[in-house]
Amino acid sequence: MLKQIIHDLIEQALAGLQQAQQLPIDLRANIQVTPAKNHKQGDFASNIAMMLAKQAGMPTRDLAKLIVEQIGRNEAIDRIEVAGPGFINFFVASDTSLAVVRDILQRGEAYGKSQYGKGQKVQVEFVSANPTGPLHVGHGRGAAYGATLAELLRYIGYDVQCEYYVNDAGRQMDILGTSTWLRYLELCGVEVVFPSNGYQGDYVWDIAATLHRQYGDRFQRSNEQVMNNVHADAPGGDREKHIDDLIANARSLLGEADYRTVFDTALDTLVDVIRKDLHAFGVDYDNWFSERSLADSGAIDNLIQRLSDNGTVYKKEGALWFRSTDFGDEKDRVVKRENGQTTYFASDIAYHLNKFERGFEHLINIWGADHHGYMARVKASMAALGYDADRLEIQLVQFANLYEKGKRLSMSTRSGEFVTLRKLREDVGQDAARFFYVMRKADQHMDFDLDLARERSSDNPVYYLQYAHARICSVKRQCKEKGLTLSLESANLSRLDNSHEQQLIKQISLYPERVQNAALRREPHIVVNYLRDLANQFHSWYNAFQFIVDDVELRDARIALATAIGQVLHNGLNLMGVSAPEKM
Repeated sequence: MLKQIIHDLIEQALAGLQQAQQLPIDLRANIQVTPAKNHKQGDFASNIAMMLAKQAGMPTRDLAKLIVEQIGRNEAIDRIEVAGPGFINFFVASDTSLAVVRDILQRGEAYGKSQYGKGQKVQVEFVSANPTGPLHVGHGRGAAYGATLAELLRYIGYDVQCEYYVNDAGRQMDILGTSTWLRYLELCGVEVVFPSNGYQGDYVWDIAATLHRQYGDRFQRSNEQVMNNVHADAPGGDREKHIDDLIANARSLLGEADYRTVFDTALDTLVDVIRKDLHAFGVDYDNWFSERSLADSGAIDNLIQRLSDNGTVYKKEGALWFRSTDFGDEKDRVVKRENGQTTYFASDIAYHLNKFERGFEHLINIWGADHHGYMARVKASMAALGYDADRLEIQLVQFANLYEKGKRLSMSTRSGEFVTLRKLREDVGQDAARFFYVMRKADQHMDFDLDLARERSSDNPVYYLQYAHARICSVKRQCKEKGLTLSLESANLSRLDNSHEQQLIKQISLYPERVQNAALRREPHIVVNYLRDLANQFHSWYNAFQFIVDDVELRDARIALATAIGQVLHNGLNLMGVSAPEKM
């Protein structure tokens, strides 16, 4: 990378000045090299002299000149200038900048990849939605973001494992299981009033129908049995007590084995639906981890014993509390209730402990923004167990609002009023869905414009990018149809001398840096913005110049550059799970 070459030159210059005792030996340098905003001011610039002037005890411009003198001549750099208050501007030698075109042609899909994170095991856990219904468009943003971030980290050398945490225990799953049983009873001819707090989507009917086909009337009970000693439902009663009483009756009337059959049928059906929808969305996991397995394996009990042994839990009013406030949380948290049942938080601690015990150096959890208040307690629990809390990183993803014809579409999982991820993908297409979700920072609110995503015009950003790639492929097809032989690897790239071409060469040289920056900052939209700029520059060049010209040398040079641009577009789109079509 050209940026890295300049960074290394500055680093070597500083070391040389320290060795010559012209700079303090304990100088602490944070070298920053950025692309120049104006090509007249060079290709790259560094503010290192301004950063170190105080430590060095000399005027900024004097220090800048000293660094430039120490760098001396280098074949990669045409010239170096000191500008303004002490900026150091680097003008890259034309041969050096042109070399990036050959590098891209040679490396192909490997261009941009690095070994920056080699040997470091990272786990990325994302989506992990309760399997109480199909994934909706809100889940899609976390899926696209998580998959793209994982791919970015792999791209720069990290050993990444993707995981889905299946919440197959707890009250929400009991509500789903009971909702399924009540719909099953209706199919058996039993008249029941469906609870306002039950899951009401059509998919619950489908699961109930599967139960009825497989088991007939085996789970049938009368309405009187179902409603025995059940609190009144809303609006006149308490909807939470109502559904909890129905769950208790379902367990009692069916017995543990049959209740588990109903429960698992609903669970397995929806996990399978989620798995298939994510696969179709281009998102696959290395591991699906069961919450229930934590209790079954004794991991939760072992966790509570470990917390007890290190004195970070205490009893109060019959419950067991974790001393979360000792580790920065706003209040202590219950891990075991008075009735002896462990909490969801206890399961979550055990799960994260399990992750570290599997050997991951760094954990990245991608959660919905509504989990913001949960972050401190989970980090506190890791600190209580002796782990560096910074090894657990939590990225929050804001909800995506869906708009059509200027109107926001309503979303409610419980009532069954939502647009599924599958429907979105089938409507706007895989590419638009994946791309639109990562166009903005994940922690910013997002409005997903269905009408724009469907458009086949330059207003649609993903279409605009793909069209650039297709145009490049079209030029090469035209050459083939005309019987022209291209010699791209040996093209005389010095013929690329106009400002459009010089800017494009500079832009494609920045790709590895942009990818690494996006991965380390956890911001895939950096790559999106980069590719949009590249496509815009390419379209301007394409519209201003002919590629297939009689001058063979110029033709080969331009098509070599176009091919390199196409490769960068392909590589970047592929990172986001978006195709790079050859025809449109």
